[in-house]
Amino acid sequence: MRALALWLLLCLAPAGALAQTATLLADSVRIANDNRLIAEGNVQVAYQGALLTASRIVYDRSADRLLIDGPITLDDGQNSVLLADSAALDPDLSNGILRSARLVLDRQLQLAATQIARVGERYVQLSNTVASSCEVCAANPTPVWEIRAAKVIHDRQERLLYFDRATFRLFGVPVAYFPRLRLADPTRSRVTGVLIPRLRSNSQLGLGAKVPLFVTAGDNADLTLTPYLSNRTTTLETRYRQTLSFGAINVAGAVSRDDIRRDATRWYVIGDAAFALPRDYRLEFDVEAVSDEAYLVDYDYSDKDRLRTEGRILKVSRDKLFRASLTDYTTLREGEVAIEDRLPSLVTDLVLERRYRIGPGELRLGLDAASIYRASDIDQLGRDTAEIGLNADWFNRDILGPGLVWQNRARLAGTFYAVEQDSRFDATPMRLAGTLATELRLPLQRTGAAGTHHLIEPVVQLAYTRQSGDTVPNEDSQLVEFDEGNLYALSRFPGDDAIETGLRANVGISYTGYNTDGTGIGLTFGRILRTEAVKAFFPGTGLAGDRSDWLLAGRLSFGAMLDLTARSVFNAGFDTKKTETRLALRTDRFGLEGAYVWLDGERRENRPRDTHELILDGDLRLSRHWIGSFESRYDFNRDQAAEAGVGLVYRTECIEVEFSVNRRFTETALIEPTTSLGVQVSLAGFGSGRNDESYRKICKG
Repeated sequence: MRALALWLLLCLAPAGALAQTATLLADSVRIANDNRLIAEGNVQVAYQGALLTASRIVYDRSADRLLIDGPITLDDGQNSVLLADSAALDPDLSNGILRSARLVLDRQLQLAATQIARVGERYVQLSNTVASSCEVCAANPTPVWEIRAAKVIHDRQERLLYFDRATFRLFGVPVAYFPRLRLADPTRSRVTGVLIPRLRSNSQLGLGAKVPLFVTAGDNADLTLTPYLSNRTTTLETRYRQTLSFGAINVAGAVSRDDIRRDATRWYVIGDAAFALPRDYRLEFDVEAVSDEAYLVDYDYSDKDRLRTEGRILKVSRDKLFRASLTDYTTLREGEVAIEDRLPSLVTDLVLERRYRIGPGELRLGLDAASIYRASDIDQLGRDTAEIGLNADWFNRDILGPGLVWQNRARLAGTFYAVEQDSRFDATPMRLAGTLATELRLPLQRTGAAGTHHLIEPVVQLAYTRQSGDTVPNEDSQLVEFDEGNLYALSRFPGDDAIETGLRANVGISYTGYNTDGTGIGLTFGRILRTEAVKAFFPGTGLAGDRSDWLLAGRLSFGAMLDLTARSVFNAGFDTKKTETRLALRTDRFGLEGAYVWLDGERRENRPRDTHELILDGDLRLSRHWIGSFESRYDFNRDQAAEAGVGLVYRTECIEVEFSVNRRFTETALIEPTTSLGVQVSLAGFGSGRNDESYRKICKG
């Protein structure tokens, strides 16, 4: 019969030594003639959040010592568990010796030792230690990796492990020796130190290694310095991150000396920052700068071909909007570098908007101002512009009869321009435009017995726009998209410099269906009918003429497993002008993300040739521990791949080894085709890294 005893302070320790009560649970508890307390059979002691289990405990009151027979388990309730055959501990369990013991941290890292000494609440010292997070099987007792050390000290307060005379072994073979080694335990995600190196071979940069050094700067900031050394380059990569009470900073960069450009120092900086200002304003920065057009591609840092550096102040509330920005653009495109001084480089923008509830409707008043600067002084090609405009929008919505939604809208906008270095325009042109629109929607919905919801919504919108005044330069509406987002817009132009005019009818129908399990489908079909053609739209947009092309857009979703979106613009003869499909598929063993794009060539949109590309990125779990991956971008017009890559990952509960091969086929006067090979090894069990339990090794036999 089990006996339960609640022993107060004087039963487990000298009076006044402890401030809490311990609970003892055992099959039998007795006091021997020599005043020793003996508990035997399934013994459990709970004290200050720690739980000790053993087969037998003897408390020697005269020596103030616990003598414990195993198997022993001591769980401190803080992701640390001690296992031992025998132990001699103080009554508060904070000091003492455990023999033939193991320390398990966060259920990941195991440290086996001939002896473990607990020194106060902070330190645990292990002698003749083997550390590993790998599963060890009886048939194969050698772990994939292990660290053997003469002594290990675990600092529980700092959550650090200090190894003395440590040897790192792979499959039992010593591969590295460290006189002193410090590592973070599994419960600590950030600590200053050297991260695992990565090998990289590049056809332009040669064979090299990256050795990251991670430096913490308090709880809210860190710096990563990564020397990249090979026989053809000497590079230092950096990344700085900081979180503030009023904002955040994230900046990455690198500086290089290499054989590609022998006499040049190459560098890049890409970063962003955001700060909260008084009265709910925000200050934000985006920085993108590079030394030359090919540096980002040569080192696989980014595939950006235009860089933007911007500073902005904004404030957004329920009835107010304020945004002011200053932006600098830099092109990296080979065809644009030669005419860089003719492209917009410095752009300023200001937007103010406020809305008011007036009777049954809503009034929005806005002010916008912008300027564009080009470095060139050539007439027309070096045009500089500035504009300021005022606009007022009013709209209301009513429900008529059995659910017919009637919406009316009116807009009046006036804009004043200042134009320099372009003789085609007046120096100070002005424009006034007004729009009236009315719209009818008939939402038809039905909910099935199983919770399936269906919504069909036909829409007819009539709009009329007229403008008067001077001809103004078009700076912000050169690239036009026709999609489900602007089918019922008053103007399909993205900016303010161009306005869609005349009488037109925007007609369409949409269907939405979704289930309670997250699966759903959405479809939109429509076009635009006009009384006269709008010459400002280019044929390649699908919006030219008195009738636009047909728009068909849809989305299919099966929860987290599948997300498919597609959009196509085609004429009455089903000749496609634009089509785009995006796919994201994820199962337990397979993942695929892809995009297919077809765009008719349109020289006036800086697209002289048709664009016909397929982009795929996928991974397949080949077995319990092996994962294959691939990525590709194929140009059907050139009938060749633009990029391709394959990867193979070996992953267990304790290690991850990644092999990758990538080929970039792009070739220009500035960029050469390159092939890159990479090898990276990650160990689970240190820091916060933990692999999925499905990758854990299974012992057989």
